Amino acid sequence: MDNPLQTIVFIDLADSTAAFQALGNEEVAGVISKLTQWIGRVCEAHNGRIVKFLGDGVLAEFDSGSAAATAAVFLQQQHTARIRPWPKPLRMGLKIGLASGLVVRMGDDAYGDPINIAARLSDMSGSNSIWATESVIGQLQGPRENVPPDAQESVLERVRYRTLGTIQIRGITEPHSVFQIEWNDEVSTDLMTVRGSLTEFGRVDAPKAESTLLLSWLDTQRTFRDSEMPIELGRATSSAFIVSDQRVSRKHARIEWLNGAFVLTDLSSYGTWLRFSGKVGSEIQLRRTQYILHSSGEMALGAPFTDFSAPTLTFSVNSGKGWAD
Repeated sequence: MDNPLQTIVFIDLADSTAAFQALGNEEVAGVISKLTQWIGRVCEAHNGRIVKFLGDGVLAEFDSGSAAATAAVFLQQQHTARIRPWPKPLRMGLKIGLASGLVVRMGDDAYGDPINIAARLSDMSGSNSIWATESVIGQLQGPRENVPPDAQESVLERVRYRTLGTIQIRGITEPHSVFQIEWNDEVSTDLMTVRGSLTEFGRVDAPKAESTLLLSWLDTQRTFRDSEMPIELGRATSSAFIVSDQRVSRKHARIEWLNGAFVLTDLSSYGTWLRFSGKVGSEIQLRRTQYILHSSGEMALGAPFTDFSAPTLTFSVNSGKGWAD
């Protein structure tokens, strides 16, 4: 009988809708079909099994987190290189989510929280990103089972990751500790390697530098310390950061310091949009949901970025370790 504890990998193509609009159904459908088939072959070459193809996405399962992480890193590295000369509408990046746990097989399909979590993380991560739960990262500390021998040194030894804190994932009761796996060889060495210790990483009694959040809008700029959280953004004069635009709700959003991260929660009537610097296709819409602020980027309140007049704030997170741009 197969081991029911599996690592699920959900791989999705970003911006496929825009590609269809730009180039037409037939051409883009052919490219997507070839890409998803290639993704499937890569997963199988890394000892994974395809659960199913989902239009512009692939759902795969692995017997170990290390094999899944190796496949995810290889996919990002190879895919990014191969699409570089392609026409811009076809440069659809990969969004990858990983989660481990109990998986139930019924016929040709699979069910369980890891599948739902991996799919959500893929959607939340944005283009060219890999997000994984702590259950996956923890497996990278021990013996790396089911990893092709020639992949261990060439890919997995160079993997770095950083915590994004604890995230409440839509549709999942319990919040999960989420990590971003850095697959680019040029990532900064201040990110923790997979050979480190999760226990040391998460120690609450270890000394730490104070984290700060810089918010800017028009000629207003304010820096908030983690100890000053929570704060509210909105049109109300009682807000810690006031944005006086009619599309902005009186209490539009709240920022809290939760488990070592700044967490933005939308409280508004019309929504909040986020995008991160250097992350093409990373735009995220929040509607009464929350998201972790990391690095730097912009947030549009009450209207999407496509509306050039939307009240748009810039933000920059300084964790004391140089993660912000």
